[in-house]
Amino acid sequence: MARGLPHGRPHPRPVTVLTPNSAKKFILDNTALMAPPHVPEILLHLADEAHELWLRTEDDLAEIGLPPPFWAFAWAGGQGLARYIIDNPSTVRGKRVLDFASGSGLVAIAAAKAGAAEVTAADIDPFCTTVIALNTKANEVEARFLGANCIGTDAGWEVILAGDVFYDKPLADQLIPWFAALKARGADILVGDPGRSYLPKTGLEPLAVYEVPVTRALEDAEVKRTTVWRLA
Repeated sequence: MARGLPHGRPHPRPVTVLTPNSAKKFILDNTALMAPPHVPEILLHLADEAHELWLRTEDDLAEIGLPPPFWAFAWAGGQGLARYIIDNPSTVRGKRVLDFASGSGLVAIAAAKAGAAEVTAADIDPFCTTVIALNTKANEVEARFLGANCIGTDAGWEVILAGDVFYDKPLADQLIPWFAALKARGADILVGDPGRSYLPKTGLEPLAVYEVPVTRALEDAEVKRTTVWRLA
């Protein structure tokens, strides 16, 4: 008698576990190339209500080996920061730029379009290397991907861009002294933030304010008032 599952128990559904190298087809199947509403100059592979990715729970994603896909959405802080960079290209033109917690690569792409000499898109999610490669190609720009925790490091970046990074206290507690150290040696630090809980209350100079259209399911609002700040 052939061995198998106990009688009456269904066969398990085979699960294909994704890796960053095998993720390209999954990303293309679960997103569409579209422009974020506040930055129509840029195209990104994003998920919306029409895509199965939108409906999957974190448990579903974990089963296939995918961390929460923050890269599949254009968050308000990143949209505001990208808008500012495109409208004020002298901020990055000819400079070495780090886009910290890059996600989709939206802000890195804006910096490249604005004439940055070199752009590094950093994110600890290894799947971002595939996503950012797809998105930079779609926009005909280049950015180097750094898939490591770069907090506390200094590769000589002249401008550090950070969208939507002050949502978590332990992260904020690491970012504030790191940003201060980079600022002290001459780097320019710009933050895009729609009122996240752990944005510092002092030491920031407002540069621009935008009303950014967002998805209510993500942000509990249809528009988020988003400020671009410079570390003073």
